[in-house]
Amino acid sequence: MGQKNSRIKKQACPIYLVIIKKIGAKQIRDSRGQLTIEVEINGFKSSAPSGKSTGKYETPTYNKSLEWNIRAINGIKSFPEIVSFKSLKKIENHLSSIFKLRSPLQFGANALFALESAILKALAKEQKKDLWQLINPRAKRIPVPVGNAVGGGIHSTAFKYHTVVQEFLIIPQKSSVGDNVALMEKIHLALKTKLGSKKTNDEGAWQTSLDEEGVLQLLSAFKGVRLGIDVAASTFYHGGKFHYQDKTLSSDEQIDYIEGLKKKYNLLYIEDPFNEEDFKSFSKIKHDSRHLIVGDDLTATHITRIKKALRLNSINGVIVKPNQNGSLLALQEIFDFCKKNKIKTILSHRSGETMDDAIADYAFGFQADYIKCGIATKWRQAKLNRLVDIEKNLE
Repeated sequence: MGQKNSRIKKQACPIYLVIIKKIGAKQIRDSRGQLTIEVEINGFKSSAPSGKSTGKYETPTYNKSLEWNIRAINGIKSFPEIVSFKSLKKIENHLSSIFKLRSPLQFGANALFALESAILKALAKEQKKDLWQLINPRAKRIPVPVGNAVGGGIHSTAFKYHTVVQEFLIIPQKSSVGDNVALMEKIHLALKTKLGSKKTNDEGAWQTSLDEEGVLQLLSAFKGVRLGIDVAASTFYHGGKFHYQDKTLSSDEQIDYIEGLKKKYNLLYIEDPFNEEDFKSFSKIKHDSRHLIVGDDLTATHITRIKKALRLNSINGVIVKPNQNGSLLALQEIFDFCKKNKIKTILSHRSGETMDDAIADYAFGFQADYIKCGIATKWRQAKLNRLVDIEKNLE
């Protein structure tokens, strides 16, 4: 819809110049075929992914429903002037005011993220900049990709017997992101033959009937990568026990089991090894610069939970998922806090993805240490290709 410059008559109030000329929102399908939101600002589109493995502390995806958020965005008549990344504060205040929200996060994480991201894309075009430059024009270090090579847990459906550990990750150790991506893709292709599998999950990771150690033994044969696991322990923790296919472990036994895997396979990365309430057990897994203990469901991309995890010495790495929170300004606060406190950051996709590649710009702009966006399928490769392009343009 066309917009005219809005003016506020009272001299004491700021005068906002509306640069947003066209706004629209609609439903689209993600990589799993599920409905999600796409927002268009001045011809620039942004969409939000959706998670299958979700933590209880994530920001609700929408306010009342996807349909409500679409109607709400399409009904917005004007926006305040946007001149920089920090101007998003005006957008969040504006949303809170017109929809009578106590916090902009009440607008819904998917809707808020898609809206803010579309606004930044339009602003970047207007200022003839890359998206990442709006966040940090001096960014230099490319994040290391973390690739989901073999999948289990709730993402595995091809085999009756499969790992309850959700993801088996490869973290390449090359000096350039282009070489890292090429190595991940090479290993992913080789796994098809070694596993004898033609089945991939909703993230493009191979499915198998091997157990946890069988997968790790297979992956440890590949050169040039470190290994990691996303345990996603909350998905198989109930009744005070961790329920594997071949064993049931107490919390103390789970500590010993994870420590054993870490040492035996020199795991660089261990995500959510305990349930999302158990800060204490997280702290009992030894973590240092050689081994990352990473919070995802535990921390849910919210600064209050990340601060608690740091205070209790639960983590030295944290997953940051934009649509677990919704506010890009909140993400900036999280990255600033983590850098100050030497917590490694991993900007992450979700299992239900779209072709939007902005996560690569955000990972670089926020100077994340790692980016977790899969290896295979066009939805994952779009992010990796964008990251490679950023690196090439820096040269």
